[in-house]
Amino acid sequence: MSAAVTEPTVAKGSPPTGRRTAHRRPGSRLGRWLGNGVVQAFLTVVGFVWITPLAGLLLSSLRSAQDNAGSGWWTALTSPGQLSFENYSALLGNAGMTRAFWNTVMISVPTTALVIVIAALAGYAFAWLDFPGRDWLFLLVVAMLVVPVQVGLLPVAKLFGQLGLFGTIPGVVLFHVAYGLPFAIFLLRNYFADIPREMLEAARMDGGGEWRIFTRLVLPVGRPAIASLAIFQFLWVWNDMLVALLFADSSSQPLTVELQSQVRQFGSNIDVLAPGAFLSLTVPVVVFFAFQRHFVQGVMAGSVK
Repeated sequence: MSAAVTEPTVAKGSPPTGRRTAHRRPGSRLGRWLGNGVVQAFLTVVGFVWITPLAGLLLSSLRSAQDNAGSGWWTALTSPGQLSFENYSALLGNAGMTRAFWNTVMISVPTTALVIVIAALAGYAFAWLDFPGRDWLFLLVVAMLVVPVQVGLLPVAKLFGQLGLFGTIPGVVLFHVAYGLPFAIFLLRNYFADIPREMLEAARMDGGGEWRIFTRLVLPVGRPAIASLAIFQFLWVWNDMLVALLFADSSSQPLTVELQSQVRQFGSNIDVLAPGAFLSLTVPVVVFFAFQRHFVQGVMAGSVK
């Protein structure tokens, strides 16, 4: 006698066994939409329009003053003989421009380093250390984010004058550090707070102190956020002119103030302004591409759970 074999019943309307229902997510629909040839053509046109001024600045910096005065920069595309590096040689021989360039480096690099170090320590303390008044102090840091930089210019200038810091590079650095810390602490604290508590407790059970946990665990995990903060802070300080225009004198002024001074003094000296402006633009671009991978990770952190 043969046993009857019963097939599994399938509920009406349910998908067949072994098959998955394809759910169209917004991300996949957006990816297919961006893959459209029309959209790609539109983005190509937008990118071309965006990069045209940069190309014009580069070509203008490689042309002589006579060529720039006689024709537009686009004529160099058909007459490449106009291009040379004489303007950059003259720029390197300009004492004011070279001094301003190194002043910009001496302002931007220490400011970025100090902001990262102080903000990382404070962010870890606000995220994982329990001390009296922690929440109120962090609320004060968040409240300082809405204070515009213009509010503190005159009071800080008076204070720096009394301390002998007005017109010096350390004075400019301290001002940038003070006004860069609220955002930096807020950013790193929120990133460090997403670290699983189990990782820190396991490190403490293994005998790790707070400093060892901070340097060996938290900092490597927070590298994307730190890289993003470094890019933001460096670009803001490098391109700043308002703070340097008020707090720096002729011997400590950065490249942005020097370029503005060249425009005011000579007006149409494009052979100096164009290479100086392109040099000022090149350094932030190099910094961005150097930290691009970590920057993208830091921006996307927390967007996908």
